Amino acid sequence: MAVLRDTPLTIAGKTFSSRLMLGTGKYRDSEEMKAAFAASGTEIITVALRRIDFDDPKSRSVLEDVDWSRYTILPNTAGCQTAEEAVRIARMARAMGLSDWVKVEVIPDPTYLLPDPIGTFEACRTLVQEGFVVLPYIGADPVLARRLEELGTATVMPLGSPIGSGQGLVNIEAIKIIVAQAQVPVVVDAGIGVPSDAAQAMEVGADACLVNTAVALADNPALMAEAIADGVRGGRKAFLAGRIPRKAYATASSPLAGVVGASA
Repeated sequence: MAVLRDTPLTIAGKTFSSRLMLGTGKYRDSEEMKAAFAASGTEIITVALRRIDFDDPKSRSVLEDVDWSRYTILPNTAGCQTAEEAVRIARMARAMGLSDWVKVEVIPDPTYLLPDPIGTFEACRTLVQEGFVVLPYIGADPVLARRLEELGTATVMPLGSPIGSGQGLVNIEAIKIIVAQAQVPVVVDAGIGVPSDAAQAMEVGADACLVNTAVALADNPALMAEAIADGVRGGRKAFLAGRIPRKAYATASSPLAGVVGASA
């Protein structure tokens, strides 16, 4: 029987002890945001640069409120509708000295906020060629995930369900395929609503989860962040331990073999 041993989450040669990433959007105030970060133990924080007005001090407060010495800042291209926009935002982040890591989001659909697979691929191809560490946000599409990995992305980040929906992992079977095929970390991003959703993602072998809305809009963001971090850790342990197979019939916990009085 193969025994899985845990190793740190490693992305582009950088290791992390936490497998939970958090976003910075939707919090009621900066104090709740910072408390959630601390409670979760996260080490990677993603920031939507497209939505920051660098001429407005209030808008810039997200960047100023995050302790850059404590967290890895992951700029993302949320709000970009085309590959060209996403590339421009990534280049701007690097020029500002923020990071050469970028979470690529290309989302032209305003209703369901589903990522554009073609635009995402095009943006990633350009950014990989320019030396960025690229973490693409995608639909739960095993073929696209494989193509992006071949392109040289540092991770693949399939959605569990639409952004902010809290529906959980409605695409779990496709995520299982992505996990089985991937040679880079798989980060389940979007749709996680409660700790059990995060645990389920980790139980099937995902390497990490990225969560924003479920924490930011909870009545107690710090407590929810801690709870989801527990779910991530529990799911990871279950994956390493190896679950029993599902069966269509019962199996007695106390077998009858060898029991006094049992028929031979």
